[in-house]
Amino acid sequence: MSNRLKVTPNDLSAFWMPFTANRQFKQAPRMMVSAKDMHYTTSDGRKVLDGTAGLWCVNAGHCRPKITEAIQHQAAELDYAPAFQMGHPIVFELANRLVDLAPKGMDHVFFTNSGSESVETALKMAIAYHRARGEGSRTRLIGRERGYHGVNFGGISVGGIVTNRKMFGTLLGGVDHMPHTHLPEKNAFTKGVPEHGAELANELERIVALHDASTIAAVIVEPVAGSTGVILPPKGYLQKLREICTKHGILLIFDEVITGFGRLGTPFAADYFGVTPDIMTTAKGVSNGVIPMGAVFVKKEIHDAFMTGPEHMIEFFHGYTYSGNPIACAAALGTLDTYKEEGLLTRGEELAPYWEDALHSLKGEPNVIDIRNIGLIGAIELAPIAGQPTKRAFSAFVKAFERGALIRTTGDIIALSPPLIITKGQINELIDHVRDVLRSID
Repeated sequence: MSNRLKVTPNDLSAFWMPFTANRQFKQAPRMMVSAKDMHYTTSDGRKVLDGTAGLWCVNAGHCRPKITEAIQHQAAELDYAPAFQMGHPIVFELANRLVDLAPKGMDHVFFTNSGSESVETALKMAIAYHRARGEGSRTRLIGRERGYHGVNFGGISVGGIVTNRKMFGTLLGGVDHMPHTHLPEKNAFTKGVPEHGAELANELERIVALHDASTIAAVIVEPVAGSTGVILPPKGYLQKLREICTKHGILLIFDEVITGFGRLGTPFAADYFGVTPDIMTTAKGVSNGVIPMGAVFVKKEIHDAFMTGPEHMIEFFHGYTYSGNPIACAAALGTLDTYKEEGLLTRGEELAPYWEDALHSLKGEPNVIDIRNIGLIGAIELAPIAGQPTKRAFSAFVKAFERGALIRTTGDIIALSPPLIITKGQINELIDHVRDVLRSID
């Protein structure tokens, strides 16, 4: 690596950083210059244990050889090919590999470049599907409070995180929201899926009664809500949503951008919960976060509803310049090879009990008011500082980084989602870092 890439630039002002306290960061930058397996290296030479898989995406760990080699080879052979009216072999190979992993019946894949784009694609597919089959009145979309579905207008409209919505006007019309499933008064410190709250799925029936099923295209939920602070579905909740959607002819969309590709110890959350949606959005882990990529899985009957009319006509007027980019496809194939060879899509199931015990050992530490876990995901909820929401968790984030661990915070919640290659010893190390931080902050 050149020395230029190892030092902090003299001027940080040009880059308007996303989802960042820009002024705070630029006063005391946290710069990563390299990474390998479970660790980042900072510009001052420190090793930082990755407790978040980057941003929930580096499931196979950092700088893995098969992924790196696949990218290098592809960049030298075919760097770009248009996806409109053209193709290249590896995008079809990747689609077949992904369908083989998907829940039964999800036989088709549409490629995007991010989770946000995957959500926009799924929402457009849902509305267009009903129109294609003669039910064009079904245009309403139902999301959930505290849901996160990316940052495009469709995603923040069906999403339910107020800070992502409040500055951007009236958003999409015809959107309604179900309540979230966070019930700390009943489910605090539950290990795994909580017992209480399945009845909240019945709120969908109330919404159907209000708007009529003939106006509703789709319901979109994260099986496990990640970015809002790891909110788990109560036992039976997703099954009830599936039943209600089927009853009323409403499409069920699972946003698996975070839960896809092994995070729960199964290939997808749909497998973990035994509930198959009609459309499933993914990104992040599909290419290990190395090259931006997303993939939307759909059931055969949805795809086939568009395959009508003259064969020379475009069936679905949607797509992206970089859909199925050759280098992104190569990265994804290298990622799938790594997952398969190392058993990473199911490794979380093996580690989950150890992870659970380690995480819940933090009960009783200062300011901890709840702990939640599923698969290799965990959350430690902190009591907020009066009049200063988010400050306590942000202090924990900064101190953890200084002490050698990367954690993620949302509100006053610490979220953990390490690469699936983590060892038991590294789990202990990560939790010890968090414990020390909790004891050191006000």
